[in-house]
Amino acid sequence: MTTILLALGLVLVAEGLAFALAPSRLEDVVAFISRLPHETRRMIGLGMLAAGVVLVWLAGGIPG
Repeated sequence: MTTILLALGLVLVAEGLAFALAPSRLEDVVAFISRLPHETRRMIGLGMLAAGVVLVWLAGGIPG
C-alpha cells in the first residue's frame, strides 16, 4: 500500500508542476494531442506504459 501511495503522490506532483508552471502551454499540448490520429495516441500510450513498467522494474518494484 505504501508503494501505491508513493506512486500516486509522484504522479500528482508531476501533474501539479505542469499545471502550475505552464498552464497555457499545457493547453497547446492537449490541442496538439487531440489532432493526432487515435492509433498514434494509442501507440504513444502503449510506449508510455512500457516505459513505466520498465522504470518500476528497475526501481525494484516488480520481482523477477
